[in-house]
Amino acid sequence: MTEYISKSEVKRQFKQTEKVAEELADFTNKDLKKLPCSDELKEEIIATRGLKGGSRKRQIKHLAKVMRQEPLDEIYNYLQERKGSNLKDKKSFHEAERVRDAIISEAIQNQEETMQEHRQWDMDWPAFEITYAVGHYPALEEQEIRKIVYSYVKTRNRLHYRELFRMIKAAIDQEELKKRMS
Repeated sequence: MTEYISKSEVKRQFKQTEKVAEELADFTNKDLKKLPCSDELKEEIIATRGLKGGSRKRQIKHLAKVMRQEPLDEIYNYLQERKGSNLKDKKSFHEAERVRDAIISEAIQNQEETMQEHRQWDMDWPAFEITYAVGHYPALEEQEIRKIVYSYVKTRNRLHYRELFRMIKAAIDQEELKKRMS
């Protein structure tokens, strides 16, 4: 299944990339030499130095655009290790929120459809978002996710909503750890 990302989510991701670009724009030559990225990106970072006001903002937006064409994982890791940046943590936090909300929305929509058809909604609804999440984050267990989502949709109890977030966030963190170890 192709993942649907809303316009708002795309904008949030672009803003996140712009924040990374702002941090990179303040790098010294020493930091820049060690930065794991392309030479083109390094040239854009150097071009941003010394600019002020609106021209700096435009150049940072351009830098972010260039950055989106490259994998950012190594840059996030470098910022976290060398500079103590929390941007990587924020990124995984927002990813967990996005996955949780997609799963919940799909379940609520499916429940409403089954109620309109005068059928009983059960835990075996077709859940493409859960399948997608389990495929991307193997630490997630589909049956546990289904139970929590089912409980939330039936009761709207925020405890289930938060528990789902904790499970997804833990799975994302576990995947990050696996990537760092290999």
